[in-house]
Amino acid sequence: MTTKLTIRTVEQVTHDTQKITFDKPEGFDFEPGQAAHIALDRDGWRDTWKSFTMTSLPGKDGVEFVIKSYPEDAEGHDGVTARIADLKPGDTMIYKDVWGAIDDEGDGVFIAGGAGVTPFIAILRKKLEKTGTLDGNTLIFSNKSERDIILRDDFDKMPGLKTVYLVTDEPDSPLYRGQIDAALLKQHVSPDRDTCYVCGPSPMLDDISADLKSFGVPEDRIVTEQFD
Repeated sequence: MTTKLTIRTVEQVTHDTQKITFDKPEGFDFEPGQAAHIALDRDGWRDTWKSFTMTSLPGKDGVEFVIKSYPEDAEGHDGVTARIADLKPGDTMIYKDVWGAIDDEGDGVFIAGGAGVTPFIAILRKKLEKTGTLDGNTLIFSNKSERDIILRDDFDKMPGLKTVYLVTDEPDSPLYRGQIDAALLKQHVSPDRDTCYVCGPSPMLDDISADLKSFGVPEDRIVTEQFD
């Protein structure tokens, strides 16, 4: 069974990322960190399902997604997000179910690559709503360039959240450095205390999980989700 989602607002977040808010259908229930399978409501596209993470909190009136668009010919993509970038208020998409492996398992370090940050948005917002502070939580967020950093201002304004931004392809940026590695993680992760949440492409998950284990983070405190 599928349900239509009608777009309420569209807001540009970065040069290639949009915040899209839909009217919330009756019965659309989810937990922070979960995603929905969504398809374009267009002929020829209704069977092409993609996963997008809800970035709003469950109790809100609308349902919000932050979606990064990729060129139609980008490797590993099929043109769905390129078409989403052209949608306007009043347009519709369809969804069929909600899923997700990343839950809030306590304070810790959130490690993201690019659009892999989206599952963490609602989790951090929920933590902040409950306690009024994100003391004890760190976001390590890697992108190709500074202009790719999704919701940077929002993260910087979250009370208590420590933010560590790095970029890989912009040598002139003060944030420039290599990939996230064990040396960087050791500076920000307490192996005997922190839960480590990791979201990004599959190779990144494998590398970072191995790095975390290399300096003593127990496997049961490493929470991962693939986001290609």
